[in-house]
Amino acid sequence: MTARVLVVDDQAVVRDGLVLLLGLLPDIEVVGSASDGETALRLVADERPDVVLMDLRMPRMDGVEATRRIRAGFPDTQVVVLTTYTDDESVFAALRAGARGFLTKSADAEEIARAVTTVMNGDAQLDPGVQRRLLNTVTGTGGGTGTAPPAETPAPAHRSRFSSRHAREARRAGRTPGAGTQPDAGTAGSTGRAGSTGSAGSAGTPPDGLTPREAEVLRLIARGLSNAEIAAALFIGEATVKTHINNLFAKVRVRDRAQAVAYAYRTGLADPREG
Repeated sequence: MTARVLVVDDQAVVRDGLVLLLGLLPDIEVVGSASDGETALRLVADERPDVVLMDLRMPRMDGVEATRRIRAGFPDTQVVVLTTYTDDESVFAALRAGARGFLTKSADAEEIARAVTTVMNGDAQLDPGVQRRLLNTVTGTGGGTGTAPPAETPAPAHRSRFSSRHAREARRAGRTPGAGTQPDAGTAGSTGRAGSTGSAGSAGTPPDGLTPREAEVLRLIARGLSNAEIAAALFIGEATVKTHINNLFAKVRVRDRAQAVAYAYRTGLADPREG
């Protein structure tokens, strides 16, 4: 299925570069580009894209407000933020507005294409660095205060490259104790809340009725692995991974991967040092 994408960025060189880059990728059709949020809204109404790649800092209407209006008026259009800034305030504002993805402008073509596909499938895609900042804020680790500071922190500039992160993450997942060897246990009858505080120590029973395999899938989600990468790490089919994810989302009462990751860290199922 071809993804219809709208590019929104106030810098012409970035906007034109993204249009050119995306035009070279299979299964992606660029339906237009805009330099500000107001123009983006008009184009979304006219073109009904599947995904909008949205900058945050723009004149006339910024990316957060544009995202909020797009998600309210056109719920079938998903938004992936593509920005220079990764400060907590920007991240939280974009996610609260309805963005399903958050990437920095150091992302390469593979990462952008993966984010487009991921959000079209109803999942969330966060840049690993952004995910760590979000988790540090939620869990209070890494010197964070649990609140969003007002300062803006530009993401470090990196030259574009095709990422080898897939291989690194799969190797890390392969070192997880019990990965690919834990049998699926029967589901428990109890359900829990995303705010559960029960710990799931290495030798303990997973919280909220999760099976050992569902807990393992959740740990890999917290590491930033995609469904395909989890399937490869656990030697199971991608459809089975999706079934585990749907089941664990229902049990712990979360809506997307971002909330699931926060839950994993709060309950001790994931270790911030493994991120």
